Amino acid sequence: MASEQILTRSAIETKNLAKNLAKELPVGTIVALIGDLGSGKTTFAQGFAEGLDIFESIVSPTFKLVSEYDGEKCKLIHVDTYRLDGIEDFLNICGEDIITTPGAIILIEWADKIIDILPPETVQINFQRVLNTENDRELIINTLSE
Repeated sequence: MASEQILTRSAIETKNLAKNLAKELPVGTIVALIGDLGSGKTTFAQGFAEGLDIFESIVSPTFKLVSEYDGEKCKLIHVDTYRLDGIEDFLNICGEDIITTPGAIILIEWADKIIDILPPETVQINFQRVLNTENDRELIINTLSE
């Protein structure tokens, strides 16, 4: 597994990082976003959508759980497991079908709640606020080595 640590100093930098990553990832990729409230997951999701040429308003789908967007390259399935109690709740909303949607990239916020059922090739991104700064975020991106 390859790991990369990146420091972003603004929401724009976080969005640009996500935008560039979205352009690189193949269709079928699952991206697991993990981090505390306010750590930048939804900001990342907004930039990620832009990288897929999706310009709809991307908001945290906490109350919907799942949002689907059509992009140039593929669909984006945006999942938020914040309100779920764990893997069983995810499976009860047909989670296994969601993470195997053909022709899509799956982006999951609060993915730590279901990480144990995600495939090993899932791209995992951990978000952390940097102490004593308002906008700095540390992102650790874990991917399979090539």
